[in-house]
Amino acid sequence: DYHKKQNALRALQKKALDKNPDEFYFKMIRAELQDGVHVIKQPKDEVTPEQVKLMRTQDIKYVEMKRVAEAKKIERLKSELHLLDAEGKNPNKHVFFFDTKKEVQEFDIATHLDTVPELVGRVYNRPTIATLQKETLKGATDPTHLKKLAQQRKNQYDLLKQRIEREKAMFVIAQKIQTRKDLLDKTHKVKVKKETTNGPAIYKFKFQRKR
Repeated sequence: DYHKKQNALRALQKKALDKNPDEFYFKMIRAELQDGVHVIKQPKDEVTPEQVKLMRTQDIKYVEMKRVAEAKKIERLKSELHLLDAEGKNPNKHVFFFDTKKEVQEFDIATHLDTVPELVGRVYNRPTIATLQKETLKGATDPTHLKKLAQQRKNQYDLLKQRIEREKAMFVIAQKIQTRKDLLDKTHKVKVKKETTNGPAIYKFKFQRKR
């Protein structure tokens, strides 16, 4: 064991003597021992405030561009669907006035609207009896086809709901990025409200008169 250690020391000494003094490895300055463990130090990011502001500006421009594109798609979908029978939409109210309780008891909404009872619950495309007698029925009449069309309309409304939520999320992201960008300024500020998932943090900045 003694001779084995001596041979190892001689090999290390020979390796040190044969080493090129100009030889350099980056790990020589990036590595260190921590509690006996060899650890490579991670380089710190070196970014100037001007560079951070520029990056924030590019981020907010990209998010705003995507939000505007999403808003245009939402308007296009709304124009196609007209928000008819949409889930979550406040139901329309139609109030009828009567003078006596007898009129209320004898009231028949289908007769009053001059249509068939099957069409009373519709908020759109509710023709009168006279129109049904004069005009021929247009469009799909097969129950299977009607069910398919109803499913397609529901899918369109679901897509519209998703796009509206995405547009709102992008708006919140843009606000948060703008808030972080404003915080890079060296003016004194006080946090008034914490950041939430639905909105950015609110800061009160000290007023400074500009020259």
